[in-house]
Amino acid sequence: MTAQPEDAPRRGPTASVPHTINAIGEALSGADRARFYSEVLAAEEADVAAVMRRWWKTAMLNRAPGAETSRENAAGGRRLVAVEDLAARLEGPAR
Repeated sequence: MTAQPEDAPRRGPTASVPHTINAIGEALSGADRARFYSEVLAAEEADVAAVMRRWWKTAMLNRAPGAETSRENAAGGRRLVAVEDLAARLEGPAR
């Protein structure tokens, strides 16, 4: 038998947000949730997938360990990159 601390840090990947309108909306909070639903409801059928993909990334980034600290450090001018900026860099130029 091994002893494990009760509050051991979670290891492994962050749980994924399903790529559905309801799951993305539930994973967002406050103003982000309202903007997501507003955008997805106003989007043309051909654009819904792009809106969902962009907000899904935001929902996933919000679940990343240390995401809020990263945003605070970047906003505080500590020469760090906010997770949203990093995602935009990884995504490449907008099409």
